[in-house]
Amino acid sequence: MRIDTRPRHRNAGRPPEKSAPAFLQWLRGRACILARTGECQGKIEAAHIDYAGDKGVSTKVSDRYAVPMCSHHHAEQHRGWKTFEAKHRINCLAMAGEFWRRWPGRRAWESKFQSTEGE
Repeated sequence: MRIDTRPRHRNAGRPPEKSAPAFLQWLRGRACILARTGECQGKIEAAHIDYAGDKGVSTKVSDRYAVPMCSHHHAEQHRGWKTFEAKHRINCLAMAGEFWRRWPGRRAWESKFQSTEGE
């Protein structure tokens, strides 16, 4: 039996217009969106809202559709967005939009992609 030792083909990386690592870092400095419950545990993580609509094959949604959650609530969210939102009576997609608008680096990030549109 022969074993193929050649490097595997890698898929294309994540498109730059979906990636905002500085935003995710900024989010990790915010409080958990459920801090009011007093149930928060662990470090703050960026939770991507899967149902936001711009997922691709083997890729997650754009970073702009993320909210800050503690490890405890992030793990709970992974059991299902709709159930999670109903239980806590929140709209995470609306919250994500608000965090994106409040991010100090948003205009500079967006201008990188607006200048290349239409070329």
